Amino acid sequence: MSRIAAVGTALPDHVYPQAAIAETIAPLVTADPVRQALLRRLHAATRVDRRHLVLPLEQYRDAVTFGQTNDRFVAEATRLAAVAIEDALTRAAVAAADVDLVVFTSVTGVSAPSVDALLVPLVGLREDVKRMPMFGLGCVAGASGIARVHDYLAGHPHEVALLVSVELCSLTVQRDDDSMDNLVASGLFGDGAAAVVLVGDAHRAPGPAVVATRSRLYPDSRDVIGFRPSETGFRVILSAGVVPVIDANFASDVRAFLAANGLDVPEVAAWVAHPGGPKVLDAFTRGLDLPGDALDRSWATMAEVGNLSSSGVLHVLAAELAAEHRDGDHGLLFALGPGVSAELVLLRWGAALPQQAAA
Repeated sequence: MSRIAAVGTALPDHVYPQAAIAETIAPLVTADPVRQALLRRLHAATRVDRRHLVLPLEQYRDAVTFGQTNDRFVAEATRLAAVAIEDALTRAAVAAADVDLVVFTSVTGVSAPSVDALLVPLVGLREDVKRMPMFGLGCVAGASGIARVHDYLAGHPHEVALLVSVELCSLTVQRDDDSMDNLVASGLFGDGAAAVVLVGDAHRAPGPAVVATRSRLYPDSRDVIGFRPSETGFRVILSAGVVPVIDANFASDVRAFLAANGLDVPEVAAWVAHPGGPKVLDAFTRGLDLPGDALDRSWATMAEVGNLSSSGVLHVLAAELAAEHRDGDHGLLFALGPGVSAELVLLRWGAALPQQAAA
């Protein structure tokens, strides 16, 4: 088993109440007063209180090309990711030079060389560090990243790995697009970054062990969540079909996954759910028949920062790691993303240290 040693988070300095963002964004998205009123209602219904934005709010009024927006993404993503990495490494008491693998994920900008390569000299990673940039997983990538790093560490138990996620969702909001997808997305998504230090079996670490993982790709759902690249940037796909996909598939998948690991829903002490939106969190709760407070940390994260795409579930995980847990407590970390895809990660606190680490 691999173990989560620490999670570091970072948020941009510019933070605004939800209502202030709506007032600025509404006339940029549409000149129609009726659609502007709809945008304000949708923003108010997200249960997002405030969001951190990578740019000052007034700068979103400026018309920019996709190339200019992406240049901002590369610069700001690199800076914000470095802050999250330094936070995670400090919490884990791990030196940057000790990291053997770095996995980087984002879906809100593109770069070649990828941002992880730009981070190597910036944070002091070794020049021979193994790198694995991922693109296209969207909101599921925080959970998928943990799962894939776990797979790697199973074969490299003496190594240290770093998962880095940065999403600057505000840069993808489309001007002059009053589609329901853009209206909802402009009120739900925020900007932020997270980094997770994971270690193999040969290391001591105080955090939870990754016990098992499971991936699912649901059929006939490719048009439910995603992005359409265009000359002005990434146009979001965020249809009403998300909840029906959850209702039809998610609970049975979770129960089967838990059963395969000798558990049932009531035996899970911690639920680390991606804060995808009110309807998504309600669907998780309803489908699994969870207690009303089971997803409180996900609701709180969404209220404080919005949906951070792949970074969102990692911010919830950071809050979970700060809470008290008993030896033997199990947690389930999970997220959904484009595909529609799902990733489940079973955690266990207090698992016995491996013999080689205890010696």
